[in-house]
Amino acid sequence: MAFSTSCSSVKAVNSRWTSPSPSPSSRFAVLPVFLHRRYATSVKLTATSAALKTVEQTTLTEDNQFSTIGSDSDEYNPTLPKPRILVAEKLGEAGVNLLREFGDVDCSYDLSPEDLKKKVAESDALIVRSGTKVTREVFEAAKGRMKVVGRAGVGIDNVDLQAATEHGCLVVNAPTANTVAAAEHGIALLACMARNVAQADASIKAGKWERSKYVGVSLVGKTLAVMGFGKVGTEVARRAKGLGMNVISHDPYAPADRARALGVDLVSFDQAISTADFVSLHMPLTPATKKVFNDETFSKMKKGVRLINVARGGVIDEDALVRALDAGIVAQAALDVFCEEPPSKDSKLIQHENVTVTPHLGASTKEAQEGVAIEIAEAVAGALRGELSATAVNAPMVDPEFYLTREVSCPISIWSKGVQSIRVVYRSARNRDDLDTRLLRAMITKGIIEPISDSYVNLVNADFIAKQKGLRISEERMVVDSSPEYPVDSIQVQILNVESNFAGAVSDSGDISIEGKVKYGVPHLTCVGSFGVDVSLEGNLILCRQVDQPGMIGQVGHILGEQNVNVNFMSVGRTVLRKQAIMAIGVDEEPDNKTLERIGGVSAIEEFVFLKL
Repeated sequence: MAFSTSCSSVKAVNSRWTSPSPSPSSRFAVLPVFLHRRYATSVKLTATSAALKTVEQTTLTEDNQFSTIGSDSDEYNPTLPKPRILVAEKLGEAGVNLLREFGDVDCSYDLSPEDLKKKVAESDALIVRSGTKVTREVFEAAKGRMKVVGRAGVGIDNVDLQAATEHGCLVVNAPTANTVAAAEHGIALLACMARNVAQADASIKAGKWERSKYVGVSLVGKTLAVMGFGKVGTEVARRAKGLGMNVISHDPYAPADRARALGVDLVSFDQAISTADFVSLHMPLTPATKKVFNDETFSKMKKGVRLINVARGGVIDEDALVRALDAGIVAQAALDVFCEEPPSKDSKLIQHENVTVTPHLGASTKEAQEGVAIEIAEAVAGALRGELSATAVNAPMVDPEFYLTREVSCPISIWSKGVQSIRVVYRSARNRDDLDTRLLRAMITKGIIEPISDSYVNLVNADFIAKQKGLRISEERMVVDSSPEYPVDSIQVQILNVESNFAGAVSDSGDISIEGKVKYGVPHLTCVGSFGVDVSLEGNLILCRQVDQPGMIGQVGHILGEQNVNVNFMSVGRTVLRKQAIMAIGVDEEPDNKTLERIGGVSAIEEFVFLKL
């Protein structure tokens, strides 16, 4: 008779604030359940938050004593110490107050790199604006404790995303609250530059009256090229159309229908810069966009073009811009952002008479500051509760229906030592382009690696860790005749070329095979190896492989009844009469060690495991 035994090498990961807090209205989809003669574990996926919950694991030890081996629950528990949140740059009071309701907030500004590294080692979350560099060294100093970095604003170029992902740290931003403020500032600079407002103001205050010197240009009928048609770029285009301008845009990722709805033509980069009278920059700073406005770019522009930048200073080669201004290629520039902030006092660009500058005021309205503070505070608090934020920038994103539908199906797999290759089959009525499986794949990876490794795995770094560990996951999609309303009808997980220690999980092909789906809003295990079953994955579950003979249900039920353990369902699956069967028993209460030992002592039961779901 084979029993589950404890496994001292299994390490539970204490990440109290990184997994979901279930909504009462949500249903769990379980992914995956791992069974082994040495231990058992289960992991849950909340349909509304699409994150994982590592649950308690109980097995029979080698001396026939049951013990709980697992995990500190990943679910946020308000009775535990509050998460510590480091706010490293000035944040609106409304956001700070919201954070204080959830965690212990440390507002420490103007930290040196060394002080920042010391602080993050004691913090579960970090919130920054644009002035703090969150480098690889910062993530290494956190030693895995820091679970989320919040960027209070849109751009995340001051955060090392690759390092964040490798260390399992979620990065969230606040992309919507300051959208209107940034767009309004862009339009303000556009109008001020066109009419020489700043220069005329300085002239009058110097005691001069130079009307003829500061003759401006009209905006009506001029072509504005919006470089980057995201949230801010879209709002700038909308306002520029209201000023009577002809608006074109370049953005390789912008949807054409959104541009058409605003009367904006999407064009190539070269066409945009060569035909525009005004160029407004709204692109992120990436390796591809760094100093993309350089000598070559300026040489292609219409002579006398005017440039506005409220995005990122690094997209412009500032020395090249000075040369273009001196040559008359660029007539004027209005800049709110710079490569180095604050810029040096003797900067030729700042001192240039045809340049209007402001000190990074794009989001600096009272309304925007309040909105950004609240938005980032909610995103960080949600991430610490385990919710997969809509503003996450380094986590797998999927169709929102994966969160909203009650019928997100669940694969169930059984683990055996030495897993390297996994095959996942998704059955769905949807075509390939409409089924995004990245989140499900990440959860499978987490469930397989975390119980057998000291690596901390979450939805952020799952793919990276899988590659690092040499785990190969192949995915197949099978079209079935079901409602396309639901993303997935069922999911099958096969572990290939391994030796299983739970014989019931081995299919006729010799691979470990488990299948599951959601029925009536509840996750069900539908197949274990070659055995068809119908098991609701809620509460507590006893799963047995046994000889198929009369009286088995009665024997086990009698043992449980004597200990006042109520059975809420019992299901038996078999392949051949009087050979072998899989019996699943759902119980309301958790049986004590002695009761489980008596069940294991039933002669016809060949192996079993107790799972606390």
